[in-house]
Amino acid sequence: MVKTPGIGSDYGLVGRSAAIAEVRRLIEKAAKSRLPVLLLGESGSGKEVVARAIYECNPRGQYVPIDCGALVGTLVESDLFGHAKGAFTGATDAKKGLVEAADGGTAFFDEIGDLPLEMQVKLLRLVQEHEYRPVGSLTWRKTDLRIIAATHRDLKAEVAAGLFRLDLYYRLNVLPIRIPPLRDRREDIQLLVKHFAEGGDLPISDVIRLFESYEWPGNVRELKHCVERILALRSEGALRMADMPTSLQNHFRASEIHTLARSVEEPVENLPRYLPSNSPPIVSIPDSERQTIVAALAATGGERGKAASLLKISRTTLYRRMKEYRLD
Repeated sequence: MVKTPGIGSDYGLVGRSAAIAEVRRLIEKAAKSRLPVLLLGESGSGKEVVARAIYECNPRGQYVPIDCGALVGTLVESDLFGHAKGAFTGATDAKKGLVEAADGGTAFFDEIGDLPLEMQVKLLRLVQEHEYRPVGSLTWRKTDLRIIAATHRDLKAEVAAGLFRLDLYYRLNVLPIRIPPLRDRREDIQLLVKHFAEGGDLPISDVIRLFESYEWPGNVRELKHCVERILALRSEGALRMADMPTSLQNHFRASEIHTLARSVEEPVENLPRYLPSNSPPIVSIPDSERQTIVAALAATGGERGKAASLLKISRTTLYRRMKEYRLD
């Protein structure tokens, strides 16, 4: 029986965006069958969370994660399908493989695009005929398992390059689910930050605009690690840039706040030249933004329309931020 999701972080997926709501809908659909599922998405976007959610939504047997990127060398086939006693030098006992461990349950092939071509042939038979043969055995074994595969690669491009089998691609691509990158669901960032910072002292209002403007190439995983770092390093008082990961610090320097600060230093027609004082090397994000607005107002003699134009933002944005910093 398919389980009903909880409230707030349904199926472990935090967010209220339309994109993540569609993923939840597809999880429910996938959980109702034993057909293969192919999860597509960038690294860190949450493919493993979705795989486990499909299993837990309708649990049956064991959930066995298989990291295809870690299956290297001569023992790949043995790791997957096991081996018979005496199959090769050192095989003093029979060994159960990961596929047998997942019999009756779900096998999650993470980063399926990393699986060697020779193993793709054997996986095709597993998907197609529901059978496998341990190394050194002459007997094919039947198995009943659901296969969920995931990859950050473009499998169509991999097929065209001869790196992934076309027949296996079609066998796996029965129920595809594409997990959106975090930059495509920025409205979920605040909820995710609150979720990761639960029980921690993190002034979300200080960072949310910065977080929402960042591209997050590492997706939800990167955001989680960022929040954990901030909670571990920050001291009492305002959040400081030194608490941020280097990637966020670099983004901050190139973000709107510093773009605005640089625009104040540039000569503008019909406006007096204004050079803001140097900021200390460690400054709170709200203080930096406030100082930038003050500098722009000083450069324009307090004329808000000209200040907004100088800062390259709308008057509405300027008025809102002036109100936030009690500059009105």
